[in-house]
Amino acid sequence: MSEAIQFGTKQINFRLEYSNRKSLGITVTSDLNVLVKAPIDTTLEKVKEKIRKKAPWIIRQQSFFLSFHPKTPARKYVGGETHLYLGRQYRLKIVHCKIESVKLKGKFIEVSITDKTRTKQLVCEWYLRNAKTKLHAIAQPLIDKFKKHKIEPSSIVLREMLTRWGSCTPKGKIILNPELIKAPRACIEYVIIHELCHLIHHDHTQKFIDLQTKEMKDWEKWKMKLEKLLA
Repeated sequence: MSEAIQFGTKQINFRLEYSNRKSLGITVTSDLNVLVKAPIDTTLEKVKEKIRKKAPWIIRQQSFFLSFHPKTPARKYVGGETHLYLGRQYRLKIVHCKIESVKLKGKFIEVSITDKTRTKQLVCEWYLRNAKTKLHAIAQPLIDKFKKHKIEPSSIVLREMLTRWGSCTPKGKIILNPELIKAPRACIEYVIIHELCHLIHHDHTQKFIDLQTKEMKDWEKWKMKLEKLLA
């Protein structure tokens, strides 16, 4: 359902979803939308009270994302179009061939196809395959590093998410957005470190920020880089 609160002279519109969860969560998307997920028994007044408390943060997040608009146009998956992979720009090169494949070749992502209508599907599958291997490889040294805090994720899984780069569950599972494969390595490390810190401090408290800064001093730089590239 769609709701709104008034905060000073600004109206904050938000979408409210109820689900079987223990705590209330607020997300600001790159489209400047505010999504609130709340436990089923939460009253609307309690939700609005939480929104009012978080209003300054919500407004800051919206301003942050607004600085990167207009967003990159949707990809058409045609020859010559640029695509990101691990932070570098590559051009699509489409080759008609009897055996389908996708591979990096110099400054190109070369797509061998029998039917050009399959270009998008093949490229997306290629991204996902690489995400499964590369993201785990980048995560493992960081997981090993965090063992000094006597924590370790129960698992790392990939899942498409519209509003987040990563998340973690109460049972210690870290979820990563496969779209991260398009970002520079340091951006990926920032997201993984962020989620590992959440295994110790569940909320964005000062202790959480201090720990994140201790483990990655320039995390704000890479957070901004990530949003600028892929928002």
